[in-house]
Amino acid sequence: MTDLAERTSNADDRIDRPLAAAAQAWSHWLGDQRGLAPATLDVYQRDLRQLVTWLAVREGRAATLQDLAALDVRQLRAFLASRRRDDVGSRTLARSLSGLRSFFRWLELEGILVNRRLRLIAGPKVPRGVPKPLTVDRATAVVEGGASVHLDWIAARDNAVLMLLYGCGLRVAEALSLTPRTAPDRDVMRITGKGNKERLVPVLPAVREAIARYMRLCPYALELDEPLFRGAKGGPLDSRIVRLAMEHLREELSLAPTATPHALRHSYATHLLSAGADLRQIQELLGHASLSTTQVYTEVDRERLLALYNAAHPRA
Repeated sequence: MTDLAERTSNADDRIDRPLAAAAQAWSHWLGDQRGLAPATLDVYQRDLRQLVTWLAVREGRAATLQDLAALDVRQLRAFLASRRRDDVGSRTLARSLSGLRSFFRWLELEGILVNRRLRLIAGPKVPRGVPKPLTVDRATAVVEGGASVHLDWIAARDNAVLMLLYGCGLRVAEALSLTPRTAPDRDVMRITGKGNKERLVPVLPAVREAIARYMRLCPYALELDEPLFRGAKGGPLDSRIVRLAMEHLREELSLAPTATPHALRHSYATHLLSAGADLRQIQELLGHASLSTTQVYTEVDRERLLALYNAAHPRA
């Protein structure tokens, strides 16, 4: 993560030192107290930087804390309108509003300034997306593509990561955060997810076998507390490489563009639900803080049932 103060040089004249210091302190608070991931912190900083830049351009000088305190509803709406003109979508705008509200709440908690006008701004309506899981056959084809004992170590690595996503429902970041010490060697493993929330996840024998195969083939020394999954040059594996591996599988297996690494996690949850798993159990397995987040999978299952009905019922 890079702090706002570091990203905005003195030559930019977009932000004064007190505001930059406040932004940096807020970012550290989000990481230390709320346990947000570095990627999330970068997004929050970027959203704040958009507002600061807009203020600086409007005022013709560096933005200050006083500018934030004086922002009214009309000005805030003008800022959001400017983002719309930059072709920013509703989902991004809604996230941006959420991050800015968090910053203003923190400023108030710290006694720096009080401005509650942002709470009067209604966020854009965001269509609720339904996850696009793979079918059981296609998800199986993705993870069984690396079942051969004749794989090179990179193919074995990619297969082990994808097995963790579909076999255990992990997020990509959770899989890549594993070390040899925390890698599963039994039928349950402990995962630390978003917000430093821990959960226990069952591990299938096929997942353990895929990881063991990768560890045998990996040419690099895998220290107990170092990243388990390595890139071609020995450094920590980047999530972009996982996406690239899935792209290759999409072409090889003629999968839809929605067949992403995260779609394997969606597939894990959807297939469990279809097989009769309880929604609360799936919530725990996925590490969702709220049941409402997990309930989106009932929509996927409902669509599947309707499709089956329409295909099978004689009067459909």
